[in-house]
Amino acid sequence: MRHRSLSILIFGFLFGLFAIGTAVKAEDPNSGTWKMNPAKSKYDPGPAPKSSTTTIESDGTKYKVDGHTVNADGTETNISFDAKTDGKDYPLSGTPNADMVSVKRPNAKTIETTWKKDGKTVMKTHAVVSSDGKTRTVTFDGTDPQGNKVHNVVVFEKGM
Repeated sequence: MRHRSLSILIFGFLFGLFAIGTAVKAEDPNSGTWKMNPAKSKYDPGPAPKSSTTTIESDGTKYKVDGHTVNADGTETNISFDAKTDGKDYPLSGTPNADMVSVKRPNAKTIETTWKKDGKTVMKTHAVVSSDGKTRTVTFDGTDPQGNKVHNVVVFEKGM
């Protein structure tokens, strides 16, 4: 009987740890589908894209991004990367001016990325999720594929 009680206690403890770990991962404020709000976003230089949707899967140490944008001229861009938040370089696909990305996470609501082409920094982003978790503001500073200076502040809203 004593052995059975100990087994139940150990099982309960391990189940509790699993449940806590799962809840922490599920609560990452960066995860989810984010849709650009064009009225609240500012593109310099313009024009702003027609639409932009970013899907993020994050557990705090891993950060997977899939972004789909319909540009002002109707062309489409799809970027993606799968990186750890350790500041090391990982492959980035879908943009002609960058081939690698590094990700840092200063706190639970903030993600910073550095985009590189042939080892040279071409873009930095700073993304912050609002305290209510409904909006995510991303500031892009760097150069576009044509070499033009970029300073975009893009506001995304959490999708359903």
